[in-house]
Amino acid sequence: MAAKTNKAYLKQTHLISLILAIIPITNVILGIVHRFQKGKLILAVLNFFLSPIFYVVDLVSVILNNDLKYLD
Repeated sequence: MAAKTNKAYLKQTHLISLILAIIPITNVILGIVHRFQKGKLILAVLNFFLSPIFYVVDLVSVILNNDLKYLD
């Protein structure tokens, strides 16, 4: 069976995205990159300044939805 890919964190498998989401620095950096790629510049800047809030929301989003759905 093929590994399940997703839209979170550079289209990696769910396990890789989950590991990257758990590590705070990679979560913040990849969250900013993901939002810049989507064209959400204000959210990318807010991700930098409000990183603890975005960290928790992105982590929950990757765990529950296998995607960055919230704050995106």
